[in-house]
Amino acid sequence: MSIWDKFKKNNNDWQTLLKQSTDYQSTYYINTKTNNRFDFHFFSTLIDEQIVQESALPALLNEELHTLDDIKKIVPIADVQISKDPSDIEQKIFNGYVLITLDSDKNRYGFIAAQKEIVRGLSQPEIEFSVIGPKEAFVESIGQNLNLIRKRLPIKELISEEFTVGSLSKTRVAVLHIEGITNSENVETVKQRLTNIEIDSISDSSYIVELLSDNSNSLFPQLLDTERPDRVAAILSEGKVAIVVDGSPHVLIAPTTLIEFFSAFEDYFLNWIVASFFRLVRVFAVIFSILVTPIYVAALTYHFELIPSDLLGTLVTSRRAIPLPPILEALFLELTIELLREAGARLPTKVGQTIGIVGGIVIGTASVEAGLTSNVLLIFVALGALGSFTTPVYKMSNTIRLLRFPFLLFAQLWGVLGIVFCFCILTAHLLRLTSLGRPFLAPIYPLRIKDMKDSIIRSPLQDMSSRPTVLRTQNPKRFNKKKAKKVNDIDEESAK
Repeated sequence: MSIWDKFKKNNNDWQTLLKQSTDYQSTYYINTKTNNRFDFHFFSTLIDEQIVQESALPALLNEELHTLDDIKKIVPIADVQISKDPSDIEQKIFNGYVLITLDSDKNRYGFIAAQKEIVRGLSQPEIEFSVIGPKEAFVESIGQNLNLIRKRLPIKELISEEFTVGSLSKTRVAVLHIEGITNSENVETVKQRLTNIEIDSISDSSYIVELLSDNSNSLFPQLLDTERPDRVAAILSEGKVAIVVDGSPHVLIAPTTLIEFFSAFEDYFLNWIVASFFRLVRVFAVIFSILVTPIYVAALTYHFELIPSDLLGTLVTSRRAIPLPPILEALFLELTIELLREAGARLPTKVGQTIGIVGGIVIGTASVEAGLTSNVLLIFVALGALGSFTTPVYKMSNTIRLLRFPFLLFAQLWGVLGIVFCFCILTAHLLRLTSLGRPFLAPIYPLRIKDMKDSIIRSPLQDMSSRPTVLRTQNPKRFNKKKAKKVNDIDEESAK
């Protein structure tokens, strides 16, 4: 039984239970004009006492106070609420409100907003860092994050709807979309899934990703998370939905597609030819990262004829004194790389960098000299590890790291045929995968030629005049495509 269930039985229980916390404060004052007694109840760790002392208390002491409705007239604070429901006490007082009770109005409760905001300052993006473009990143305050988004989209059509998720944490979650552009089905799907969540605590937006995903068992994240306000503003104007979670510096984007995980927002700040080249490099790096060690194992185990004659001598020389078969050699190096990654990530920053560099050099050199691995495979594994880091989204790099191991297993079982079989399983899974009911492989499947202009390659900005068709937006046109007028030379203009 909660304290508020007990409160319904005995009106004095709620104060008794709150007083068990040492940061709970309760004090009373007398209004100088009406001689009415009013009480303040609050948690000192949740409110800014300066707001109470300078804005609320002088007005309540010196102005006429007959009922709680007078608080809205005399207190110069925008967020003042009056309620008859005792259950509102729990919701408000633990969210930074000051509870006011009045002797002459005992059946109602007044709440004054005085939240204490402890937020770290704005900083540069750590994961999605870009050399060109804005340098602001989200923080752990939902109010600050909404400010960063609205600053970039100062329009009345930007709608923000707030929900409370978590029976214990009472986490605020805001759903943002642009009225008149975003498909209402996508918005309703997000809202419905949020209201159906039953969980005790939400600590980060990653919880929401798993709870809102169409397939929570998939290795692929079906909601894109970003720490860049400029990216969120761009996807909102594109017709997508943004989900902001209080306490998380990452905002979720839905629906999303596979190709978006390989697109850095910095691509839009570069020339379209340069940006397209970088995207192709990322896609190639990911494919190389997944397939390089499985192909090595398959070639040395089953398909010697695939190895060029010039390279065969090098491989024979490097593996001459190695007692392990190719699969164990590859697994040993792959697991070593994963251990170094985890050790570098969990240790303090300066120590982690030392572990990554020194550990990689020492262990790699020692394993080759000890005859446990070949120097050729060591190069392949190192290049594959670099390739997995080229993805701008961290969660996708984790997926790529894990995908190598099933490919390695099938390469050992059936060689190249096993790699093809594993690739078919992966393709079938991606074809069935959806994000808020939208195809995850769009615009490749279903094929949308118009949407290919911003997928593996990026077309010039003037050619991206329409929004993605897969989103089924209410307004498919972003802007009217017009060519810039040709300006004559100064001498030609003056001659005319």
